[in-house]
Amino acid sequence: MSDRAVRPVRPAGGSGPSDTTRRTRLAAAAAALVTVGAGLGLRAVGTGGVAKYGGDALYTLLILTLVVLLAPRTTPARAAGLALAASWAVELLQLTGLPAALTARSTAARLVLGSTFNAPDLFWYAVGACAGWIVLRGVTRRRKAR
Repeated sequence: MSDRAVRPVRPAGGSGPSDTTRRTRLAAAAAALVTVGAGLGLRAVGTGGVAKYGGDALYTLLILTLVVLLAPRTTPARAAGLALAASWAVELLQLTGLPAALTARSTAARLVLGSTFNAPDLFWYAVGACAGWIVLRGVTRRRKAR
């Protein structure tokens, strides 16, 4: 099986997004909300490494859902790769001290950028990207089989 996204066929004369594109965006938005809820729930009930590293994986999974929301026709591999690259970029940016300075002034910056570099986070971001790729690829295959 290919890792290619299903390219929806647009109706003749239609200039707007196809029904498949709309459904994909709606599903991605719902998945983003569920991911945020899972992250908040994990922080509320989890402790130690489970909460921290589970949150890292969910962070990348959230980015993946946002990639699909913005580019619903992207392939599962590209969406996962972009999410992983963004997560790693944010983590590596923490080596500069810029996120720490921004987080001192903004809670939103703290939530998005973090503040300190932690090498194990890089692995857990990859776990989140792989999990998202597996789910997205399964959904794409199921849609293609119809």
